[in-house]
Amino acid sequence: MPEDLNWAIGGEAGDGIDSTGKIFAQALSRAGRHVFTSKDFASRIRGGYTAYKVRTSVERVESVVDRLDILIALTERTVEENMDELHDGSVIIYDGERTMMSDFEAPDGMIGLDVPLKRLAEEAGGAIMRNIVALGAACEVADFPIENLDEALEKRFGGKGEAIVENNRAAALAGQDYVQEEYDLDTPYELETTDADYVLLNGDEAIGMGAIAAGCRFYAGYPITPATDVMTYLTGRIDRYGGKVVQAEDELSAINMALGAARAGARSMTATSGPGIDLMTETFGLVATSETPLVIADVMRSGPSTGMPTKQEQGDLNMALYGGHGEIPRFVVAPTSVSECFWKTVEAFNLAEQYQTPVFVLSDLAMAVTEQTFPPETFDMDEVEINRGKVVDDDTIGEWQNDSGQFKPHALTDDGVSPRAFPGTDGGAHMSTGLEHDELGRRTEDTDMRIEQVDKRNRKVETAREREDWSPREFGDPESGNLVVSWGSNEGALREAIDLLDEEGVDVRVLSVPYIFPRPDLTEEFEAADDVVVVECNATGQWADVLEHDTLQRVKRVNKYNGVRFKADELAEDLTDAFGIAGETEVEAE
Repeated sequence: MPEDLNWAIGGEAGDGIDSTGKIFAQALSRAGRHVFTSKDFASRIRGGYTAYKVRTSVERVESVVDRLDILIALTERTVEENMDELHDGSVIIYDGERTMMSDFEAPDGMIGLDVPLKRLAEEAGGAIMRNIVALGAACEVADFPIENLDEALEKRFGGKGEAIVENNRAAALAGQDYVQEEYDLDTPYELETTDADYVLLNGDEAIGMGAIAAGCRFYAGYPITPATDVMTYLTGRIDRYGGKVVQAEDELSAINMALGAARAGARSMTATSGPGIDLMTETFGLVATSETPLVIADVMRSGPSTGMPTKQEQGDLNMALYGGHGEIPRFVVAPTSVSECFWKTVEAFNLAEQYQTPVFVLSDLAMAVTEQTFPPETFDMDEVEINRGKVVDDDTIGEWQNDSGQFKPHALTDDGVSPRAFPGTDGGAHMSTGLEHDELGRRTEDTDMRIEQVDKRNRKVETAREREDWSPREFGDPESGNLVVSWGSNEGALREAIDLLDEEGVDVRVLSVPYIFPRPDLTEEFEAADDVVVVECNATGQWADVLEHDTLQRVKRVNKYNGVRFKADELAEDLTDAFGIAGETEVEAE
């Protein structure tokens, strides 16, 4: 029996692939099993290949692998797309009564289950439930108690009435019964259930949840794949805490609205993807120059231009680091996991207000659409701390006024951080402008004041370097001379890849860096290593370039830019190649 099971459903966009996958993922998590999902979908509403994959185990899983055990194929193309991951013993569930599958035969070594999905669904109440019939068949194949689907079906269809829920339950049972009656199966699959209680969420939802926990009370955004789910999550939820979500007419409007709310004293954010970041760049400079705390989530996708909106890439790192005309101080944090999307969003709000600067939360499509299980204590709200920075009140504002009683919102300070007065603070009336300004916020072209203000804004970064902990996360063998450095969403695949390599006697040390700017100085780590490999999902090695600049050392590179995330077993092979030990060991997924 394999330690984990890999399941997928595939077909055309509009076939209900996503909802079916979510129902199964929820059922597994409610049954006390860990879940890690991935999605492959086209940038269109209908048509085009789409799939939803679920990897599940009683142990924690953090990556996808090149193996597929059970496949629900709504089209023959689904089998073709997944042929490299299918193996002897893989079970393919299909509907031979559908025209596109009428001539299908399972490849040698695989088990084909011809289940009349549409007909059974119609008998249960409607053809639209054919995917639920397939879920019931899959439960029988995997020896997964079908009653575990009940809660997920209730959650999905409860708002449509109990009759709809019961029809879907009947459809699932019809699929299970058909496989029991028509096939004498002997598969190695047995999905064990446990009493564990898990939270299931994706990276966009985690960013939204982190924003609410951090005290965000205003969000403005424009729908764009794959960042839209941040806004979807906040809509309705943030209202319970006195907050507001506004769907703007475009990304430029969205960031300007968020800037206005932040100037008014609200913790504020926006989220978008590559093309939207381009549009927001002009206002980004105003945010920094006016020293307004603002959080901007960039959920990266394949570019440039429109690129591939529904595919993975980490191509916006240079944009986050250097985007905008002039020299703009900013912070860039890049969560390395779905759970860290929550915690780094909380941290981003604190950094934004402590240092009165824009903060990028640099996520990507892989994390945005991945649903993963976590123990509830992973998101312990009692551990959330809120730091609003150098805010003055009626009692302390006098320290920051000139002889005429005027408040200095851009006062020159040793640490680079000026005082901040919320609207309504007695004596705190002030202005700020995108033009260079003096301590009062009035525009100036005085050369000395220009230098002082630029130096002051840049001192924030140096102050943050000294005050905050920018350490990377380390795992693997700390004594190994084989050093891997990664950033963002690659961490999960790396953790499992290192485990696979360790089983083959290959030792590797990994540094996973969630801080892009300011960032840790890795010079000593590079000097101590025999070889350094930098792993990232882009073509040019943007993170590798940054690290080479910092350390003055050349690195090896593992880059992937075909629109698909790293897989653990694939990454293990890539690392053996990069370190020059390929051929000494053969890495296989369990």
